[in-house]
Amino acid sequence: MKHATLISLVALSACNTPEFQGMFGTQPPVVPISAVPVETLDPTPPPPPPVAARTVEEFDTTTAADRAAAVAAPVGEQNLGKTIASLGSPTEPGIWLRTGLVTELVQGRVDYQGTSVNVELRPSGGAASAGSQVSLAAMRLLGAPLTGLPELSVYR
Repeated sequence: MKHATLISLVALSACNTPEFQGMFGTQPPVVPISAVPVETLDPTPPPPPPVAARTVEEFDTTTAADRAAAVAAPVGEQNLGKTIASLGSPTEPGIWLRTGLVTELVQGRVDYQGTSVNVELRPSGGAASAGSQVSLAAMRLLGAPLTGLPELSVYR
């Protein structure tokens, strides 16, 4: 009985090989998330991270100039409210917040524990009370924990 279990496990592990999967037709191609174009206000958005990216620094492709502009003092704004944000796709470059607090792509600012960052506010299509997603670059500039759920004040 021990051998039957072992043989079954070995046989099942072989099911994940390309030769075995090819017997049942082709698999649909996998399109990386970063290959999907994202609407942005930035005429020269940062490049997507390299395919082999593994570290936070490799995924954050914003330039020093991008980061400096993001922390510049804001001029006249409207308080849109607060949102709980999670880390958005690290393969999506830029400094942005995807939120239900806006219905169109606009420039804005987020504040976290006294640190402010100018961001691109992207509509999520969800309710204003729904959570938001924030870019890796914005999370780093805010000093927010990448695995946390920071509460952000959002301004337009």
